[in-house]
Order: sequence, then C-alpha cells, then structure tokens
Amino acid sequence: MLLSAEHLSINFGMKQLLTDVNFYLNDGDKVGIIGINGTGKSTFLKVLAGCLEPDEGRITRNPNVQVSYLSQNPEMDDNATVLEQIFLHFPAEFRELNEYEAKSMLTKLGLTDFSQKIGTLSGGQRKRVALVAALVHPADILVLDEPTNHLDSQMVAWLEDWLRSFRGGLVMVTHDRYFLEHVCNHITELHRAKLYHYEANYSKYLELKELRAEMAEASERKRQSILRVEREWIMRGCKARTTKSKDRIERYEALLNQDAPETDETLQMSAASSRLGRKIIALHGVSKAYDGRTIIDNFSCNLLRSDRIGIVGCNGAGKSTLLHLAAGELTPDSGHAEIGTTVKIGHFSQEGRELDLTQRVYDFIHEIASELRTAEGTFTAKQMMERFLFPSELQSVPIGKLSGGERRRLYLLSVLMAAPNVLLLDEPTNDLDVMTLSILEDYLQTFPGPILTVSHDRFFLDKLADTIWEVTGDGHVEVFTGNWTDWSKKRQQEEIPARTEKGKPQQERPREKKLKFSFKEQREFDTIDDDIAALEEQIVENQKAQLAAGSDYAKLQELADQLAELESQLEFKTERWMYLTELKEKIDAQSK
Repeated sequence: MLLSAEHLSINFGMKQLLTDVNFYLNDGDKVGIIGINGTGKSTFLKVLAGCLEPDEGRITRNPNVQVSYLSQNPEMDDNATVLEQIFLHFPAEFRELNEYEAKSMLTKLGLTDFSQKIGTLSGGQRKRVALVAALVHPADILVLDEPTNHLDSQMVAWLEDWLRSFRGGLVMVTHDRYFLEHVCNHITELHRAKLYHYEANYSKYLELKELRAEMAEASERKRQSILRVEREWIMRGCKARTTKSKDRIERYEALLNQDAPETDETLQMSAASSRLGRKIIALHGVSKAYDGRTIIDNFSCNLLRSDRIGIVGCNGAGKSTLLHLAAGELTPDSGHAEIGTTVKIGHFSQEGRELDLTQRVYDFIHEIASELRTAEGTFTAKQMMERFLFPSELQSVPIGKLSGGERRRLYLLSVLMAAPNVLLLDEPTNDLDVMTLSILEDYLQTFPGPILTVSHDRFFLDKLADTIWEVTGDGHVEVFTGNWTDWSKKRQQEEIPARTEKGKPQQERPREKKLKFSFKEQREFDTIDDDIAALEEQIVENQKAQLAAGSDYAKLQELADQLAELESQLEFKTERWMYLTELKEKIDAQSK
C-alpha cells in the first residue's frame, strides 16, 4: 500500500465536502476521481498530495514514497524559462540527468522554445509545462488534476500511453471519458460528501453504478412495503402491553426514521431556440493571417440546419479563429461571411465571458432572460438555474464563490438562456463534470439548429458530430464525413503508406547530428560498473547484518531502511547503465 486516508472530513465554509471517508491506494492502482463540479474533487486531491490538511482524519504514507502533484491552476514563476520552471526545485545534477527527457516531453506537448519565459505563455501552455514538471519528478504516486485540459488528441494519446506504462499509483481528476476508459482500473465517485469505490474502468463503472442504484431502489420498495403493513397494525390500535408489541413498535419507528436512498441530481436541459430562416451562415473564400502566417486560406462553406460539425486540429492551428470568422466577430483578410437575418448565435468561447465575481449568481442569469420557453413549457430564471444544479442557496452567493467548473456551467447556461438558433462551441467540455457532459450531449442532439464545435474530447465528438473539419495549421481546412473515430481511422490509414515511403530514403540520409558522450556521461560510463558492483556488495553485507541482528528490532529497522535506500540506488544505477550502454552502442555503430 502506498497511501491510506482514513475517516477524512473536510468542511469548506458552509459546505461539507467530505464526511468520514476512507481511501486506499496500492501500487499499480490508477484511480479516476469523478463527481459533479463543486463537490470537492480538487480539494480531495490537495489533501492526498499533502498540500492541505483535513479537518478530521489522517493520511498515512510510506516514508520512502515520493508524491508528484499537478494542481488545476499551477503557481509558476513568470520570470523563469520553461526549463527553469520544470527543474525549479531540483538540484543541478538532477536537471542534467533528466533534461533530455523533459525536452522530449515538451516537444510532444507542442512546446519547442525551451528558453521562453513563463510570463509570455498562454494558460494552456503553462498547464502543459506544469504537467511535464509533474511527470519528470521521480514519483511513486502521481496526483493529477485535469491533466488532459488544453491537450489536443495526439497529445492526449501520448499521455495515455505514458500513464499506462507508469508503474506507481495514480490518482487523477479528469472529465475525458475515453481517458478514464483507457487509463484507469479504479473509479472513485465523490457524491454528497461520500466516496463510492468501483474496481473498474469507466464503462464498467457505469454498469456497476446502475446496479447499485437498482439495488437501493429495490431495498426502498421493500422498506415501504413493510412500513405499510406495520402502519396498518399500529392504526388498528394495538397497545404496547407486551414485550413483543413494544419490540414491533420500535422496529416500525426505526424503519420510519430510516433515510430513503438519495436520488441523484440531474442536469436537465430542453432545447430552446428562436425561429431560423433558410439562410444561416455562409463563408465565401475567407482567409486570415497573423504575423505573416496564414491560418485560414480561401475557405468556403454553407451551414445547413441539420449540421453537426466537429472542428479538430493541433493547438494553435486556427480552430478558434475559424469559429470567430463564422460568428462574424472577426473580419477576414479576404473573402466574406454572410449571416442570415434570423440567425441568433450562441457563442460559447474558450476564454469564457468576463464575469463580475461580486455579482450574485441569480442576478447574472436574470439579466440575460427572466424566463425561457422550451418544448416542456416556460421556465423562470430561478427554475432553469435549479435544472442546471444551482439550488436556491447557491443562487444567492457571489460568482467568485463558485468553483471553476461551476463557473463554466453558469457561463453555458447564460449562452443557452438567450435562446440561440445556431450554436458555436469552443471547447465546451473543458472543466465540466462527466454527469453534466452526458446531459449536455443529450441536449445538443435535440437542438433544432446547426452546431459547430471545437473540441479535443473524443467521446463528445463521437456522440455529437457527423462531419469533421480538420484545421491543418497551414491554412487548409479538410472536410471528413463521419465522427471522430471515423476521421481518426481514415487518418491512420493515410499515414501508414506515407510513413513507409518516408522511411525508405531516410536510411540513406546522413545523420544530422553526431551522437557523442558529454564529459560527465563519459566519466559516469567509465565508473558505473564499479559503482553497481559496490552497491551489490553493500546489499549482501546488509543482508548478512540483518541475519546477525537476531531479535534486535531497532537494529533490524535501521538495516531495513538502509537496504531500501541501497536497492533504490542500485535500480537507478542499473537504469543509467542500460541508457549509457545503449548510447555507447549507437555511437560505435555511427563511427563504423
């Protein structure tokens, strides 16, 4: 066992986040924490990582266990470079040994300027730098809060492979359901201040959760049936004269006072929109460039009422730019956009709307619309907020008191309260919990107008999109028929022959950079065999000393601690020996 958390309770202001919960993490466990926004998932991770003390309960970790933590909003030094930030709290020797790996990770995450200052990076780039810092950290336990945010599909696929091969314990909060499916072997749900544990990936968790709900319902039906019989007996005027009668009355009262199973709150949304005419949105040969780089080049399209379009591409390729052009919020360098007179656009942007953190939640929504007409009837702003999981007590608080996910949900409600008939969504799934996402998808499937959405959420695009636009980054927008999986398979089929052709001449090309040992690597290679032999000898001596210690438990504990340290050093040296030997073989092969 790497970590145990027992009888934890956490109170956040007037809100109870955890009540007497237990959590255990074993080596090899990969746990996904899920729950509705605002339930305390990030706070729970901070407690597990040792960044926050619980109000009650205790966290127990093996003293030799190393924990690496990625927070939802990492604190960073704006004056540090990317590489300096990653190795900020590490000695120079550690940076020297791990700098190559860090650079490789950064490159895979789309960051190639290692000397760029942190203060000049976007929010997504900063999160990716923090992710690399967490992964490079030597750790037995990884605690990751929203690691997939701001990653495109290729980056997510790389991170999936990396975490699947990680040999320690993993605890993470993520709303990427394919990520939960492919990486996790445990799901822990945080609901109403309690933890519910499922030894399963995401799809199996859904099955087990439904089974748990069915069992709770069956138990409640049985309780109500017994209560009905006992109530009739009580109503007949039976007196508690005998011990048997007294016991029966006490059992009835106990059943009566027993809490019924709590039903889950659900986010219910009915599609509401204004009338939409024939002409919707048409782009005629639009082009847009920034700083001499063409982002969109001569692109034309005509949105139809039934369109469900997913926009994909690498970060920085121009996906958001394309949405802004379609919304008429950005003037193209050439070409033009036509927007129909009846079109009412609901634009859910990635940056979100600037919210007044001092304004009450209710006032913010009521200013947009006091009521909303839907297929189910007319709902007031208060009723719509309750359907969006903002109960009365939450409606009266300032927006600044909401969690990040709750603010995103509030922003989404503000877009839909305006009853748009065309939806342009930029990363709508970021920071929304899996329960909210499921209902949002159901809502979007009933939306009567066209939907154009930028998203890296593969599950979301599979469920919603019937057409994929790929923004390639060189100005082109390629159109594919089908959902994300269809597009991904087609892309893979196209890349296989391309890689094969590319591989043939590659063998004939001279190497661009000659491999060689650095001075320190050469010195390390010359001495590493002796170092390994010395460590192995010390381990044998330690084991002999343990046998000689007999029942001296204090001495045995001291020797056991020394042995653990020696074995850790041996493992590190062995990995370095493998790396250096492989590099030496490559250098020798290159020189022949």
